[in-house]
Amino acid sequence: METPKIKIALIEDEETIRDALLTLLYLQEELEVVAAFSDGESALSYLEKKPVDVLLFDIQLPGISGIEVVAKLKVLHEAMQCMALTSYDDATNAFNALKAGATGYILKNTGPDKLVEAIKDIHMGGSPMSSQVARLVVLDFAATRSQQTYSEHLSRRENEILQLLSKGFRYKEIAAQLYISIETVRTHIRNIYEKLQVKTRAEALSKINS
Repeated sequence: METPKIKIALIEDEETIRDALLTLLYLQEELEVVAAFSDGESALSYLEKKPVDVLLFDIQLPGISGIEVVAKLKVLHEAMQCMALTSYDDATNAFNALKAGATGYILKNTGPDKLVEAIKDIHMGGSPMSSQVARLVVLDFAATRSQQTYSEHLSRRENEILQLLSKGFRYKEIAAQLYISIETVRTHIRNIYEKLQVKTRAEALSKINS
């Protein structure tokens, strides 16, 4: 008995990327591309009535965002699996997508084989996520959990940087872990020192932990 194909829909507003993705998906024997859309509204109008197995969606779209589309579709079709396929590699967008009902988050620079593997994985009940995004989510979650051990006068990002400082990370290492520039790290640290009224890393950590 022949295994049913995984029915796919794609939302991608950039024509070149959309065409490249469709070419890849059409070549996969296990997949069946049902529809492709360049905006969220048309995707929502179609998929509300004709759900698919797996929806691949970009986040930033003309009109309503891919995250909004997912949030509305998941209310109607809970079983439909939704995977972000985007260039946004930050924890905020990842969290928002997951909260809306997405169960996967893959970056557009993912290789073709890994992308196809991720589609199969999400269809089988997995939650595929690009490694750098997964690391950001873990760091963000850890910072949120431990925030109360630091200062209520600092922002979440500042507390996160302070946490990394307490572990001995250098500015360059903090920038690499958080995917921000070294200058942005310096700006955050200047703000931390100013808010805590200290002049050094040791003074800041001493004040927080006292």
